[in-house]
Amino acid sequence: MTLPSVTIMRRIKAPPAKVWAAITQPALMMQWWGPDAGPTLSVVAEVRPGGRFSVVFRLLDGSEHNPTGIYQEVVPEKTLVFTWDLPGASEPTSLVTFRLEPFDGGTELTLTHEHLPDEAARNSHEHGWSGLLDKLPAFLGDHE
Repeated sequence: MTLPSVTIMRRIKAPPAKVWAAITQPALMMQWWGPDAGPTLSVVAEVRPGGRFSVVFRLLDGSEHNPTGIYQEVVPEKTLVFTWDLPGASEPTSLVTFRLEPFDGGTELTLTHEHLPDEAARNSHEHGWSGLLDKLPAFLGDHE
């Protein structure tokens, strides 16, 4: 049986270097990472194979979440792959991939989240990732 996955594509009017910085530099991630307008509370991003990923964010409903993982593949300005684990959740570890492709005028970002346990988790993560990616163009536009 194939486990559910989510794939979301966005075209962003910013070069791959800026998009890469936004998804890998803790100081930048602190300013926009999260599925809604709630604050990001902490970021650890040791962006190298075997390095640690950990983000704590608070949703507008007041709940706090802390996805963690380990970077698996790092190809600057092209590919970022890390495991995704939600401490305290019954979900098994899944896998998140960001792929960046330049196009005339910006970057095509494709996010894939694989090995989700069921459709409910797939739908929840699709909603969360969509919210997060919806914030990225505005964040990058504010810093040009």
